[in-house]
Amino acid sequence: MAAIRKILIANRGEIACRVIRTAHAMGIRTVAVYSDADADAPHVRQANEAVRIGPGPVGQSYLVAEKILDAAKQSGADAIHPGYGFLSENAEFADAVEKAGLTFIGPSGQSIDLMGNKAEAKRRMIEAKVPCVPGYEGKDQSDEVLLAEGEKIGFPIMVKAAAGGGGRGMRLVESQDGLAAAISTARSEAENAFGSGELILEKAIVQPRHVEIQVFADTHGHVVHMGERDCSVQRRHQKVIEESPCPVMTPDLRAAMGAAAVEAAATINYRGAGTVEFLLDASGHFYFLEMNTRLQVEHPVTEQVTGLDLVELQIKVAEGEPLGMTQEDVQLNGHAIEVRLYAEDPAKGFLPSTGTVACFEQVAREGVRYDTGIVGGQEISPFYDPMIAKLITTGPNRETARKLMIEALTDTALFGPRTNRDFLIACLENEKFAEGDFSTGFIAEQFSEADLADKLADETALAILAVRHFAIDRDAALAKAQASGMHVPQGLMHFTSDANLRTPYKLAFKNLETEGVPLSVRSKSVNLYQVHIGETCIDIFVRAHQGTRMVLETPADGRQYISQAFLDGTTLFATIDGATYTCSNMLMRNAAGEELGDGSRVLAPMHGRVIEVFVSAGDRVTTGDRLVVVEAMKMQHEILATVDGEVMQVLVSAEAQVAADDLMVAIEMEAE
Repeated sequence: MAAIRKILIANRGEIACRVIRTAHAMGIRTVAVYSDADADAPHVRQANEAVRIGPGPVGQSYLVAEKILDAAKQSGADAIHPGYGFLSENAEFADAVEKAGLTFIGPSGQSIDLMGNKAEAKRRMIEAKVPCVPGYEGKDQSDEVLLAEGEKIGFPIMVKAAAGGGGRGMRLVESQDGLAAAISTARSEAENAFGSGELILEKAIVQPRHVEIQVFADTHGHVVHMGERDCSVQRRHQKVIEESPCPVMTPDLRAAMGAAAVEAAATINYRGAGTVEFLLDASGHFYFLEMNTRLQVEHPVTEQVTGLDLVELQIKVAEGEPLGMTQEDVQLNGHAIEVRLYAEDPAKGFLPSTGTVACFEQVAREGVRYDTGIVGGQEISPFYDPMIAKLITTGPNRETARKLMIEALTDTALFGPRTNRDFLIACLENEKFAEGDFSTGFIAEQFSEADLADKLADETALAILAVRHFAIDRDAALAKAQASGMHVPQGLMHFTSDANLRTPYKLAFKNLETEGVPLSVRSKSVNLYQVHIGETCIDIFVRAHQGTRMVLETPADGRQYISQAFLDGTTLFATIDGATYTCSNMLMRNAAGEELGDGSRVLAPMHGRVIEVFVSAGDRVTTGDRLVVVEAMKMQHEILATVDGEVMQVLVSAEAQVAADDLMVAIEMEAE
């Protein structure tokens, strides 16, 4: 097989940037494809060439195989890397790439097809004597058979879409009474999401760990595994934190799971990178779950502990080279943890968040790695998955990697759309996680709705926020003065002949219904500030300040705080020791003519498409009534009334596109 000269990456975002990075290091040219929504995205700029493939929706761009193949022909690419998601596990696409005379950097279409259907995959694994969860994966899909098989298996059981993933078409059933309804809803979801209503039933493993084995195979009959990844910290079957090695792994268990994974790959004549996923129960028994026939989102943790570049190996195997290693050559050193940074709001049921990334500053430190496809100023699109970056830390042991991750997240300035950054820190600081004592039920068990709710800033936090706002305002004034040709000595920026002169602020928090907290800031010296909040007076000393990062101290108790902050228009984004606050100085907003939301102006919470409108002008609504359904980031979101009153205007209709904060419905509230 000839050496690859030019790779087209049939993907976007961080995985496209990841593939481009390795390809360029190997001296291989790259071609990016992009939709209209990604025209200015980093992966487009990083590639040697770029080809437009259509509008933003994936069904008109990244999921259209013909457009990808046309782009490869147009650019002269001789290979296609599918990344993950989109067409990466589409057997017809893999076959079409090979038929077009191009190299598909992944397994054969036959292997993808064999493992793409959970029922067929499980039948093959049973034949290969790979341990499987007891269940039913038969071809008779009648309700009568499924109900009877469920009773045989015993409860609780899982109902799963045979063709699916990502939690869609999946239901946990606790008793026979709930099985019929679960079958009906799971089948409906599966048909809508995957075009197939085929289901399988599996015995529910109580409090399992989700442990997967990375396998690699070449075209010369060599198959090895590269250790495991623990992916048990999940939300709605979506992975949130991954790590390698697994905290409870033993050498004997690793050898047994690794051998089963290698057998699973060998039995389907696999090639390239793949992942065999298992459920591990408390007694140490493991069961085959599924095989992902592609590179995984969490592959960096394996790279960090093995020292291998999995994308480079993918390319070499696709070129026909042997792996060049035996199982004994694969060594695991240290510990790596990966977290997925999502544009979502944990306080609102993890509702996806869209909008402009106002600021994204990363930590440059040994042991810290970012895989991302965004930059400051970029728009987070409603058309794609809400994951915007991955952060990976590596240390000689798990505790070092865990603490480093907390520090790195705390020092990461990522402002604009709401993110799960604070939630990730809370997970990492959780005692159960620190001890390695958790299962796939970790998040549901450890975090209540109250734990996820936005927190009010205490007086110290308010004082720090005021100082951050004051310092940004002062620096902006200095820059403006210098730009006009005025020379202002640094010392005079803090000078006033009136020792009592204070700068007033009224801080209101975006996600909390507060009118704003009045306070004032006085500069006592170059680095010492005094903040008045009502009758309370708090001194804040700035120990260090560089860019968006500031280290502050409260002299009264000597406690230090790390803060990141960025002012975008009238909105201050800030973190204090890992807690994020978004607030506005209402004195500035009122001067700018901005309005506070009181529920009468129903705004779009994100960019998206209107699916349905339930009200018309003149309708009376009460709190909780459905107004509009908006689809964004693969999910549908109901917009409910938060006030009682009469609908005065409806400015949207079904199929209309809306941007974040677009006015959709105006309501005249009832007088109290």
